[in-house]
Amino acid sequence: MARKKREPDGGPGQPWLNTFADLMNLLLCFFVMLFAMSEVNVEKFNEMSVSMANSFGIFQGGSSVFEGQLISSGVSQLNDLDEYYNNMGKDLEEGGLDEVEGAGPDTEFDEALSKILSEMKALSEQMYDYLSGLTEEYKLNSDVELAMDPEYQFVQVSLRGSVLFDSGKAEIKEEAKPVMARIGKVLEKFNDYTIEIEGHTDNVPMTSGAYKDNNWLSSARALSAAEYLLENSDLNPEKLKYTGRGEYEPVVSNDTHANRAKNRRIEIKIYNEYSRK
Repeated sequence: MARKKREPDGGPGQPWLNTFADLMNLLLCFFVMLFAMSEVNVEKFNEMSVSMANSFGIFQGGSSVFEGQLISSGVSQLNDLDEYYNNMGKDLEEGGLDEVEGAGPDTEFDEALSKILSEMKALSEQMYDYLSGLTEEYKLNSDVELAMDPEYQFVQVSLRGSVLFDSGKAEIKEEAKPVMARIGKVLEKFNDYTIEIEGHTDNVPMTSGAYKDNNWLSSARALSAAEYLLENSDLNPEKLKYTGRGEYEPVVSNDTHANRAKNRRIEIKIYNEYSRK
């Protein structure tokens, strides 16, 4: 009697392959369903993510007051943030898919984003008012200009370049040093916050002097201002930054002599505690 030939292991006819293929199809359908249920407005989600990165935890649970230093209950605010998202998830889960696909995500994101921006605006306004009072106290009103970031990340002190430096140079003028010393006293009140000094120039090319272009000149001026402040005040060097922006961030067009003078400036930005600077 002829011996029956043994079937080889594996192969397209094996029953386990059919089970495996069915399982993969089910998993694919499951993940497609999850994706469809969790789809949100990408633009609004990204917008809120940026705001959350810059202002992490600004919710009603915490409070901010300015009494020499800015104080806030950050831990309480982070707890509120966590509770807010937990409750939002529960609401969406209880409401079902129809409610999720309705006005839910957009409405929640709009409300959260509005709340964040409102709190950041209030905080920046507190900082601005405090800074304004300090510049008046130290008699700096005629020497500096104050501004608040439109996105409420920082408040800013600006000084005209002609007040601090001679043309094409980065050494602080002797007559400007008392002004810088008083600015240092003001900045000491914000010693726990990141402070950035930016140098800016007009767009006129450098034709002579120690610096090959406006980038080098603006960087040297920012560094010179930072060194003077560190040497003549109690600022924290770990919190002080400096950078040169050259001609690339003008406040007005460089079409007239007066406008070019406005663009030659030093900006000192004081970032609030919720900024990721």
